[in-house]
Amino acid sequence: MPNLKEVRNRITSVSSTQQITSAMKMVSAAKLRRAQDAVTRLRPYSAKLREILENLSSSLDAAEGGQFSVKRDPHKILIIAITSNRGLCGGFNANIIKLANRLMNEDFAAQHKNGQVKLLTIGKKGTDYFKKNEGLVLSSHNEVFDNLTFETVAPVAQFIMDKFASAEFDKVVVLYNQFRNAAVQIPTNEDFLPVEPPKSLNSSKQVDYIFEPEKVSIIQDLIPKSLKVQLFKALLDSLAAEHGARMTAMHKATDNAKELLKELKLSYNKARQAAITNEILEIVSGANALKS
Repeated sequence: MPNLKEVRNRITSVSSTQQITSAMKMVSAAKLRRAQDAVTRLRPYSAKLREILENLSSSLDAAEGGQFSVKRDPHKILIIAITSNRGLCGGFNANIIKLANRLMNEDFAAQHKNGQVKLLTIGKKGTDYFKKNEGLVLSSHNEVFDNLTFETVAPVAQFIMDKFASAEFDKVVVLYNQFRNAAVQIPTNEDFLPVEPPKSLNSSKQVDYIFEPEKVSIIQDLIPKSLKVQLFKALLDSLAAEHGARMTAMHKATDNAKELLKELKLSYNKARQAAITNEILEIVSGANALKS
């Protein structure tokens, strides 16, 4: 049985940890509300813009500004892996890392073997992991999460679009945790480029647009803006999912610390009782020895 000093030290340590995890849980809950509001407001706009973009892409050619709709054999692949800059959020980052590894080793195994799969990482955790493989990470943009706005995301999206337009990559996919609620984050794999036409030819979704002033100028402005919005939405989703995952992880850690404290206090009381019993026995034994 551990001595009293060891148990007291553990109780003090666990109590301090419990206070920290409880505070982190409350901070994450406050941040989650703001991030959830932001992604909830953006989703309808993003979905409608994506619908318009898909309808337009079915009738575009490169001469009309459809360079982002050009389909090429997927020899060169770019994977955008969105993780977080900080840990203590359960399996949030590990899920994206596993998904990226699965894509490289299964879906794009031939390209990966030939060194034609590159990663663009957003988030320090993903960057640190994938940089262990020299030459795998094309670029990292961890600073985006320092001030997540459309203005900070747009240059990153433009960088990706330029790489695709110049045929440096034939296919671009984005991996992120989609926010469902505080307890559920869904690792998501979405095609980013090329822009795909609608999978369904349902006439209710196919729209014959009237362009004013002219089709080409509208398309050349709309497609890049839509792609930037899609990446911004993925980052907002990931940020909200991160705070939800951290809040859940810290809630569980706080509960575990509470249970551990109960066990430690019980252990402390048992050790204290044993120590008192030993002292009483020693006193009685000494008294009996003097009598004899």
